[in-house]
Amino acid sequence: MDVFIIGFDPASHIFIPDGINRQTAVLDQVATVLVDSATRSIFGPISTGRVVEIDNRKVTIGGQYVLGTGFMGLGVALTSIANFARLFPHRGSAIVNLGAIQLKAGVDPDRAAGDLRKLAGTDTRIFTRQELEAHETAYWTTRTSVGIIFGSGLLISLVVGIMIVYQIVSTQVGRQLPQFATLKAIGYRDRSLTATVGAMSLLIVIAGFVPAVAAALGLYSLIRQKTLLPVMMSEMRLLAVFAAALAMAAISALLSVWVLRHADPADVF
Repeated sequence: MDVFIIGFDPASHIFIPDGINRQTAVLDQVATVLVDSATRSIFGPISTGRVVEIDNRKVTIGGQYVLGTGFMGLGVALTSIANFARLFPHRGSAIVNLGAIQLKAGVDPDRAAGDLRKLAGTDTRIFTRQELEAHETAYWTTRTSVGIIFGSGLLISLVVGIMIVYQIVSTQVGRQLPQFATLKAIGYRDRSLTATVGAMSLLIVIAGFVPAVAAALGLYSLIRQKTLLPVMMSEMRLLAVFAAALAMAAISALLSVWVLRHADPADVF
């Protein structure tokens, strides 16, 4: 079973959560780790003082913190650089995956990152905090199976949503084709009929959006409970989904009104 271990200098205070910074002194003890409270229950209790094995080496749980495991592993633990070297002697402390550089007040991060890139060469990548977040997001969404599955699901849901709304709206247009033909015969322009069909499509999408949001919030809660992943329905995500729903309504309306715009009132009657 996978456990993600992070080795860092306890005196550096590189983590934001105060729950970690209050307990960094514990990591000065030999073979001691802090365990994320979101670590899966399959590892057993993560109570302070319990002795566990990591890579066939015994370590003591010195405390817990709240941050979240994400997709890194079924559990996450923090330890000091010295303890990390003891756990993984084949790596030692010379190999660094990620190093944090604290800038002085007033220093521009982008300019500092650019200067460091010139000094570091091509074998080391320099990121600002925002660039690192964007890089990690891009990695998980475009280069891993998790991101591909969620992305494919999003694309399929958009296509299916468009087809469902199109079927509903086109059926209603077909049933009321004589009424539309009458409006067209008495002088209503195509754009007026398109606006009417668009309003029908919009009402259908809005009527489905409200219960869909309630269902999504329930699913988010279930996912957090079962997987312990810190998934949240943010305002930006909600607005993005609503914008996608409006796009579905517009596309469905255009597809539904295509035949209507080319219909001859004389053919209808």
